Amino acid sequence: MTSIFKPMHNSWKVAKAERAAVLIDGENYFRAVRSSMAQARQRVVLLGWDFDARIKMYDTQNDTDGPLEIGKYIDWLIERNPDLHVYILRWDTGAIKTLFRGSTLLTFFRWLVHPRIHLKLNDKHPEGAATHQKVITIDDDTAYCGGIDITEDRWDTRSHAEDEPGRSQPGDNDAGPWHDASIVAQGDAARALATFAETRWELAGGRPIPPVTNSGDCWPEGLAADFENVELAIARTEPQMAEQDEVREIEGLYLDMIEAAEKYIYAESQYFASSIIAKAISNRLSEPEGPEVVIVNPASSDGWLEAEAMDTTRARLIGALLKAQGSSKFRIYHPVNEAGSAIYVHAKILIIDDRIIKIGSSNMNNRSMGFDTECDIALDAVDNAKARSAIVHIRDSLLAEHLGTDAKHISALLAETGSLIEAIGCCRSVGRTLRDYQFPDLNSVEEWLSEHDVLNEKDNDNQFAKLSLPF
Repeated sequence: MTSIFKPMHNSWKVAKAERAAVLIDGENYFRAVRSSMAQARQRVVLLGWDFDARIKMYDTQNDTDGPLEIGKYIDWLIERNPDLHVYILRWDTGAIKTLFRGSTLLTFFRWLVHPRIHLKLNDKHPEGAATHQKVITIDDDTAYCGGIDITEDRWDTRSHAEDEPGRSQPGDNDAGPWHDASIVAQGDAARALATFAETRWELAGGRPIPPVTNSGDCWPEGLAADFENVELAIARTEPQMAEQDEVREIEGLYLDMIEAAEKYIYAESQYFASSIIAKAISNRLSEPEGPEVVIVNPASSDGWLEAEAMDTTRARLIGALLKAQGSSKFRIYHPVNEAGSAIYVHAKILIIDDRIIKIGSSNMNNRSMGFDTECDIALDAVDNAKARSAIVHIRDSLLAEHLGTDAKHISALLAETGSLIEAIGCCRSVGRTLRDYQFPDLNSVEEWLSEHDVLNEKDNDNQFAKLSLPF
């Protein structure tokens, strides 16, 4: 058996990572990022959909050095290290609103004239498209890629408690429980992500970033690696523009991962609104020995525009899948905490059996396949038993988080039942659990489906491609 990665088809580059770890939820991510930034000798590059200098990177488990606010923390790091430069590239359209939050505008103008803090708003995208990747590179040594921006609403612990003071920031407004994920890597894979970040910076009009000549060990202190000496694939989505050709590697990776599944497809995504992906799932469900498919989504999209576009499309796709052959092997859930409050799923994770894991910025929607700028990381543990075991633990840990139990219990149930759906069913209860997807208006969905073949209509993929604003 060989790896599924095919450079320039479903990946850009495949590079070795000496170490890699999956970071679940905001507190773990921000703790790791703070540590890596503190060890940077020459360069930190941040690419994101958003950046809010007021965000406090709380750590409920450890003492912290330096200011908690990311803006003040960057100032503190710059003052301590005269060789350090920080580059921040964020989506220009999103900045129209967010720059006017509190002291953010003052920080923005102060940094614009700072000799070692370089801030740029990226306007190099088609009209309506977004700079959506979330990448941080530290020197040429360590890099982060995932779904988490350094902005409001992203910080939360894995407990997703109803009353969590750390979420009430920066404007004392708790947006509620938030689930997210990222991956950190060290080695050649990190250096490849650094090259990706430099390229994005220059395409946005930034001056070339000088090479790193003195890189230290920037792996976050105290973080245990999930993977060692593995090959990681970097996959991109980049829209067609005068400055660049269209890149649809992430779309290819989704489809090839779904095709490679033998027993289980487990996904977490902010959206489920791509008929290309739904069709690929339908094809696998129709196979007599095809895999089970479990998708964890938020109860509803965030914001009226997303709800109007993405929730409607999701309802139609799910309705079609539930009518398709093999629908007994398909489930879609949304998580709630102990108090029954919906946990917003912003994570973008796809896990195939015990073999392949992908984490990044792309959602299961059409924008992420060809309209926005995205970056994902994937690992195929095709013949690596230790890496396979780590993938299983990550999947079971995610399910345990959603179901209020522990990973060992999930693993035992899977061994006993041989079914992901049955194992989840054994753990569902009141309080913290996974709830079944509820159609917003079942009658209208049924009526629409009676007149359309949503999984086969060619123009369906463009129906909502540019409507929703991503984050």
